[in-house]
Amino acid sequence: MSRKHPIIAVTGSSGAGTSTVKNALEHIFHLVGARAAFIEGDSFHRYERKAMAEELQKAKEEGRTLSHFGPEGNLFDKQLELFTCYGESGTGVRRKYIHNEEEAARHEGPPGTFTDWEPIPPDTDLLFYEGLHGGVVHGDIDMAARVDLLIGVCPTMNLEWVQKIHRDTRERGYKEDDVKDAIWRRMYDYMHYILPQFSRTHINFQRIPLTDTSNPFAVSSIPTPDQSLVMIHLQKPKPTVDYKLSLKGLIDDSSISGLNTLVIPGGKMMYAMELILTERILGLMKQRGHLDPDAE
Repeated sequence: MSRKHPIIAVTGSSGAGTSTVKNALEHIFHLVGARAAFIEGDSFHRYERKAMAEELQKAKEEGRTLSHFGPEGNLFDKQLELFTCYGESGTGVRRKYIHNEEEAARHEGPPGTFTDWEPIPPDTDLLFYEGLHGGVVHGDIDMAARVDLLIGVCPTMNLEWVQKIHRDTRERGYKEDDVKDAIWRRMYDYMHYILPQFSRTHINFQRIPLTDTSNPFAVSSIPTPDQSLVMIHLQKPKPTVDYKLSLKGLIDDSSISGLNTLVIPGGKMMYAMELILTERILGLMKQRGHLDPDAE
């Protein structure tokens, strides 16, 4: 962790909805004047798309576990190197994974490949990571220890699967059976490398559907925000009673469901994120010396 070069990470599984938090944070960065170095978690995958398919086949034949959730499919050491370097000096290198033809046109590379490593922009105020492993711990790798604000996005499991199924089949062209196989193949790594992160976060946002998602493969549409609740668990630092009551008073139809837990209507999620996260980010900026310590 660094006072001068803070790191903010949003972590969650594939299909969890981390992009929603990313959009909220980008808006907050703009409001407070924070210059962020943006890092996409899938840029630290070990293999390009074609090579990954080949490695998956090898792993299947050899009875090994391989997925984008676990260490065999990622460059955890390279990500930790970036987090460490940025925290100490505000510098580091990054690259981008090219997902589709639209991104290929911008980056002059075929889909399913990486761009070259390049230095992050100079003179940024913070590093912002969004991906699978913002708080992962594996052996000597402790990503969470390098992060100043770690935000978890973890919908109920069936909703997470609904969102992944819809994204992969409708946006990325996968067959439903392929998505089922991917969910099953990733389960060991999901349990050992994704789930434990949510015990290390500062804040967790968990969306809870109010529609029937008991069979994710039979759900015709993703529940809308108005068909959901959002549970906000404030883990670190522990919130005071006054703070929780203040949030409840600012968010209509919210309730305090536990010592550190607030439940809000799904449609209020972006508003709640701005209320909670703006204050945290302003605190990091003040520590950096970018803002007047007495600024509101």
